[in-house]
Amino acid sequence: MKLAFSTLGVPGLPVPEVLALATAHGYHGVELRAHPEEPVHTGLSPAERAETAALFKSAGVEVLGLGGYARVAAPGDDAPVLEEIRQLLQLAHDLGAPFVRVFPGADPDRPREESDTLAARRLGTAAEDASALGVRILLETHDSHRTGADAIRILGPVGHRQVGALWDVMHTWLGGEQPQQTYAALAPHLGYVQVKDIASAEDTTPLPLGEGVLPLTECVDVLSRQGWDGWLCWEYEKRWYEEAAPLAGLLGAGRERLLRLLGEAA
Repeated sequence: MKLAFSTLGVPGLPVPEVLALATAHGYHGVELRAHPEEPVHTGLSPAERAETAALFKSAGVEVLGLGGYARVAAPGDDAPVLEEIRQLLQLAHDLGAPFVRVFPGADPDRPREESDTLAARRLGTAAEDASALGVRILLETHDSHRTGADAIRILGPVGHRQVGALWDVMHTWLGGEQPQQTYAALAPHLGYVQVKDIASAEDTTPLPLGEGVLPLTECVDVLSRQGWDGWLCWEYEKRWYEEAAPLAGLLGAGRERLLRLLGEAA
């Protein structure tokens, strides 16, 4: 498996400094948070996109994917959601990124079946753009659809190879799902896995990998037993928790922790 980290852990950090961290600590890739407050977002000009792609290529680091914020099950018209996804897909294509992350974001007061149908319809439509651009849309286990069982209610009906799943281990754990259950649900659709650690269900402040309660060992064991060889991406949510320790000082130990888990699971 290859290792990456998300720029959610280094808010606003310029791309050259992100790449310096990746190369210094032996990470193969970076997941870029695609948001206007970050250096990389859909408003970049063609020249800025080309420059960013060149920086990654020169550093020998891959752009794993874009962390977008489109909510495919949210109420409202389809057009704005589809346009947001199209812009993310185009940016990913221009940067050479294989994946774009989207959220479910369903209204909890709306019937579940309606939200699932809405999300599947939008993803099915967006899949055509994704296919044309050679990018895959990944629905993250998050918010209204935090488990694999939740996500598959959307992904199953879509049935398109350019639409898959992003497994966030915190959300599936918070949803009461065991790693083997999540993998069984998502395996045909799995793009990559976001790892992290927290103190408890009540305190989700990010911690160094291995210092919290999330079932990282079990997740890596399940993936290894099944011969899965994709990406593990450390999503350290520093952007939402200012009191959390800086990620830069944790990256080395985090990589060693993941390599140790992989070695023990082999």
